[in-house]
Formats: sequence, C-alpha cells, structure tokens
Amino acid sequence: MSSQTTKPATRQVLEGLVASDKMTKTISVVVQRTYRHPKYGKYVTKSKHYHAHDEKEEAGVGDLVRIELSRPLSRTKRWRLIEIVTKASNTLEAIGDADVAAALGRKTAAPSDAESKGGAQ
Repeated sequence: MSSQTTKPATRQVLEGLVASDKMTKTISVVVQRTYRHPKYGKYVTKSKHYHAHDEKEEAGVGDLVRIELSRPLSRTKRWRLIEIVTKASNTLEAIGDADVAAALGRKTAAPSDAESKGGAQ
C-alpha cells in the first residue's frame, strides 16, 4: 500500500481596510473588489464588510490588513487577522484621504458655498 501525502488546502485570503475596532477582539474589515459588468462592460466596484478575529487587538481604524478564512468563531465572525500590511498613517498617504473615506463608507467634508465662491458676503 502506498502512502500519499496530501497538501493542506490553502485558505482564502483577503486584503482590506479596518473600518471599526470598537468590539473586543474583533475588527470590521472593508474589502473592495472591482469587476467588469457582464452586459455593459463598465467596471464596477463593490465593497463588503467582514468581521475578523484580532486576538491581540493590534489593528486600528484605517489600517490595511490581511485576513484569512477560518472556522466559525461566532455568529458573524468567520475570518481571522493574519497581518497588518500598513498602519493607518502610511495607508492614508498611499491611497489618499478621499478614497479611504469612501472605502470606509464615510462622507468627506465638502467645502461650503461661501468658500467655493471666493469669500464671505
């Protein structure tokens, strides 16, 4: 009888921005994906939130992190934090404040009418 060695299955890995770290040992990660629309050919960006387990509570809001699929840890947690790719200050410089705010689902502050017209009246 020959013994065959089997490789363990590789787990799904995603990369995204931390949207919230307010829960105990849990972070909410926003993962964006871009795909081409099947009929119209336009590129569409979709985002989805995942809850991930952060045992050491080291990730903060705005950090770019890598998460991995794991066994169910709670009702909504199916992912765990592998590593922090970049911290929030480096992420904001690399991506841009408006893009990060959009990815996290926040509105950016728009200039008021007085500022856009060139002064107060």
